Amino acid sequence: MWTTDFLNLFFPRLCNACGELLIKSEKIICLHCLYRLPKTNFHKHIDNPISRVFWGRVDIHSATAFLFFSKGGKVQKLMHKLKYNGNQETGRWLGYLFGNELMDSEIYSDVNIIIPVPLHKSKLRKRGYNQSDSISEGISKAMNVEFTSTSLVKIERTETQTRKSRYNRWKNVRGKFGIMNPHKLEGKHILLVDDVLTTGATLESCAQTLLEIPNVKISMATLAYALV
Repeated sequence: MWTTDFLNLFFPRLCNACGELLIKSEKIICLHCLYRLPKTNFHKHIDNPISRVFWGRVDIHSATAFLFFSKGGKVQKLMHKLKYNGNQETGRWLGYLFGNELMDSEIYSDVNIIIPVPLHKSKLRKRGYNQSDSISEGISKAMNVEFTSTSLVKIERTETQTRKSRYNRWKNVRGKFGIMNPHKLEGKHILLVDDVLTTGATLESCAQTLLEIPNVKISMATLAYALV
């Protein structure tokens, strides 16, 4: 007991959303922030603003996002900690919460493999981790569904998507992904996972690549929704 108190004195456990001290029963996010997360509830409806992004662009089964993203908001703080501060546990925890909601939706009930949007190997070496892997791990644990980070690979490095227009984002990632052991994915309902949806260009390119596999069904899930 005293050891825990000593550690908390010098290394306090703080909420990743608001920065307040966490109590012993809280994990990653305090209860105050947890109950106020801006959930989209898009997973309950096959026709929603996320799925409409891809209408006429790529033949997917469904698409959803867990949280609304707003500049300066708590979700942005959580995403920043995950993507740039190396806080992978935040991704796993939010993914787990997201996965619990997906489990309750008939739309995603037959998903049988989860694939994160990959980083190029050079970027992965530099960052040390892929934030979409962390999210996928959490979803996988909640849904009790297989997760693989080796089936979809980024075969060519691209420029950052930040500040690019919708068209230039699409052009930047078109044809940049490849599939390893495609026969293992035949006939699967694949849940393609990314961190934040903006224009959907990266997810579209990944889905187009996966649709080259016979008899697959593609659904998409992002942790946050920040459509521009």
